[in-house]
Amino acid sequence: MSEKHIPTEITYHAKKHVLEIAFNTGERYQLSAEYLRVYSPSAEVQGHGPGQEVLQIGKQDVGINKIEQVGNYAVQLFFDDNHDTGIYSWDTLYRLGKDYDSMWPRYLQRLKDAGHKRPEPKHA
Repeated sequence: MSEKHIPTEITYHAKKHVLEIAFNTGERYQLSAEYLRVYSPSAEVQGHGPGQEVLQIGKQDVGINKIEQVGNYAVQLFFDDNHDTGIYSWDTLYRLGKDYDSMWPRYLQRLKDAGHKRPEPKHA
């Protein structure tokens, strides 16, 4: 992953709570707002160092209210649970799309290990 992965299209599908991202490499990913929220690159979620990640609970119905471009390298997502401190670089968005099949099950397992049951989203 490098700067060569640049989004050519970013579309938010509000009814499904899904952010669709197409990259200049031809790859296209559909990422749920919940997935983007629980893997926010913010310090609030990631902590300030390895092992300090904060498990996000109850985000299955979160949506995105606003998307703002940050320079020529990222977007800031404004979630409807008032979380708005994550800056999603192009590389971060690409990694979240490319690694979805390993990252999403890892999140679900962390929830389960912490004793939380994830309800089905209301918008599904």
